[in-house]
Amino acid sequence: MRLFAAVLPPPDATAELGSAVGELRKLPGSGSDSGTGTGVGAGTGGGQGLRWTAPAGWHFTLAFYGEVDDELVPDLSARLERSARRTAPFALSLRGGGRFGGRALWVGATGDVRTLRLLAERAEAAGRKAGVTREEHHGYRPHLTLARSRGPADFAPYVSALDGFEGRAWTAGELCLMRSRLPVSGVPGEQPRYEVLARWALGGSPSRGAAARV
Repeated sequence: MRLFAAVLPPPDATAELGSAVGELRKLPGSGSDSGTGTGVGAGTGGGQGLRWTAPAGWHFTLAFYGEVDDELVPDLSARLERSARRTAPFALSLRGGGRFGGRALWVGATGDVRTLRLLAERAEAAGRKAGVTREEHHGYRPHLTLARSRGPADFAPYVSALDGFEGRAWTAGELCLMRSRLPVSGVPGEQPRYEVLARWALGGSPSRGAAARV
């Protein structure tokens, strides 16, 4: 299974972000839907459409584990549960935006980002100790991906438009183990599907979800 650990924003926070993204998609070259577009940035990949991510898939990735053997999932789950117990709930807001070169546009986070980074470190360590990740990564940058480009794109207008965006504050209270199912139909614009395999309350409270079943 293709797995990762994540924090999921609540529905009211994603609704606020959805309104902001709706305005972004009115900008020239944003594309008309999640799978098509007219390109963005003359001379920087014109003709390469933007692929907007669906709100159902919005999340903050903490650690990406890739393809994980079924027999390793129980140990990974147990370690993630311990990581959740050791981390207190913390406040976050969606804020501002940025880009990874000309390939991806994202919205960032403000609030107790220090604890978010700590939880990411613990989720990564859980994977490493469970044998599903082999390298330690540094420089975690909290981000929620909004759009990707098939070719180099000029995301500067979108980043500028997000400068003034700051959503309501919310409390991150769960660590989730997610499964990603990659598109298989070949239909243009089809996106990965994400499934919550397990969720654990932060701070030692009783878990709201059972451990992943394989």
